[in-house]
Amino acid sequence: MTLIRAYPWRTAFALVAILFAGIADGAGISALLPLLKLVTSEKTGVDGTLQPDSDEEMSGVEEFVINALNSVGLEATIGVLLIVVVMFVTLKSMLMLLADRHVGYSAAHITTEFRLTLLRAVLATRWDYFLRQPIGKLANSMATEANRSSQAYVYGITMLALLVMSAVYTAIALVVSWKATLACFGIGIFILSVSHTLVKMARRAGKHQTKIYKSLLARLTDTLQSVKSLKAMAREEQADAVLSAETSKLNRALQRDVFSKALLDAVQGPMFAIVIAIGIYFAIQHWDMSFATVMILVILLGRVLNQFGKVQKQYQKLVTTESAFWSITRAISKAEQAREVTSGVAEPVLEDSIRFKHGSFAYGDKPVLMDISLTIPTRSLTTIIGPSGAGKTTLIDLLIGLYKPDVGAVYLDDRPLTEVDIKKWRSKIGYVPQEQLLLHDSVYMNVTFGDPELTEADAEQALKAAAAWDFVSSLTDGIHSNVGERGATLSGGQRQRIMIARALAHRPALLILDEPTSALDPDSEGIISETLMNLKQNYTIIAITHQTALVESADAVYRLQDGHLRQNA
Repeated sequence: MTLIRAYPWRTAFALVAILFAGIADGAGISALLPLLKLVTSEKTGVDGTLQPDSDEEMSGVEEFVINALNSVGLEATIGVLLIVVVMFVTLKSMLMLLADRHVGYSAAHITTEFRLTLLRAVLATRWDYFLRQPIGKLANSMATEANRSSQAYVYGITMLALLVMSAVYTAIALVVSWKATLACFGIGIFILSVSHTLVKMARRAGKHQTKIYKSLLARLTDTLQSVKSLKAMAREEQADAVLSAETSKLNRALQRDVFSKALLDAVQGPMFAIVIAIGIYFAIQHWDMSFATVMILVILLGRVLNQFGKVQKQYQKLVTTESAFWSITRAISKAEQAREVTSGVAEPVLEDSIRFKHGSFAYGDKPVLMDISLTIPTRSLTTIIGPSGAGKTTLIDLLIGLYKPDVGAVYLDDRPLTEVDIKKWRSKIGYVPQEQLLLHDSVYMNVTFGDPELTEADAEQALKAAAAWDFVSSLTDGIHSNVGERGATLSGGQRQRIMIARALAHRPALLILDEPTSALDPDSEGIISETLMNLKQNYTIIAITHQTALVESADAVYRLQDGHLRQNA
């Protein structure tokens, strides 16, 4: 119902098409009754047509069909009735095609909408909230839960469609014989209530699947990111054991789901067959119905029972997948509640310096930075050194605006960062993280990151500025060469220079590098240091580092230790 309210017109269109398809199907079945009477030579006139004024009482359905045909100048002959049946069957198929296409398109739209909504909500969250989210669980929500949620919508709409069709068949069956219809209806409801236990089993299995999928994808993501270290220490078997245990749990949940569905199929078929057989016996032996009428009732009531059975099966599938819907909606809701709140609207301008005035920051009760004052002139290289855990990255995060200082403020020239449009400020920053995160894609894609506003010329210029063009142009396909998984086909220094090129591609005002040379050999470190020396003529550069070469190249060096910042002489 939540999804139906979200997509009312799409759902209404599909249900209206299904309603008319049911009416068309019912009309086609109704035409079978006089056709069977003709074939069995009952109520047939001298001209080969079915006569409404025969001695035997004619049912309301027969009379309606004959009168409808007569009203358009047609006689109820075998040929005409066959054409009518085929016509309505074709019309039903066309309407169902229209409805199925619309439901399918809606399901695809729901999947896409869920994925984009979750992605945008997560990207808009506060940084501290994002850091606490397991990437594997987010990936599972976007991939598995979004898809299962759209399946739940399809199952729900299909269930409603089957109920609409059942209503049409029931209405016609009531006209033919209300006694048989009510009896069949009551027994059918009883059978469905008895087999509802299997639906409950499926619901529990579905919830268990959702829970295990989250855990499995989280562990799988962490494991795949650590494959090299696992192989280096011969720990593959331990990783395999953990993932195998999670996979076995998922397998058992899937088995329970499959068993409940298979058992429902196995139970419903024979029980409905018994009901139909008893109905035929009573109709012929006790209610004195003609053979043609009994056959039509068998078709109609058989379809009613079949539709009821399908409704329960669709409901069973629905409850299996609905837990995924609630899971992804909770993830979206939590992300939206953790949305980053910004109030600044001023255009960011950086012409003179970035300043941090008497700033302090703590993670909860743990102080990290205490009374920090820092001035970073434009077009200069400033390095920040200090032991691990001293708060160097936290200081950078405050300058970016990912966190706000508890005391003091960050200034761009003379304007507090809180007054600035933070997204526009970040769009002027080029950031190179400590982790060399390259896409399994071309050099060009890694530099532009898919930005449609960046051309190949922009990428080439950035690569040249990062001193990476010489080795990139020598690759087999040049800028379009694939770098492999996480840049595995390149050396550490080459990967780092491509990362710097990515940061420079949109021509930032500020370039921030977090340990840019920590994992490099001396030669690569020297190249990166020389590159930064050249870049500082046009960019304001801040680098967190432990490396001597980069410190010696800096215009100013600050040491952060025990929460205090001091400038080196």
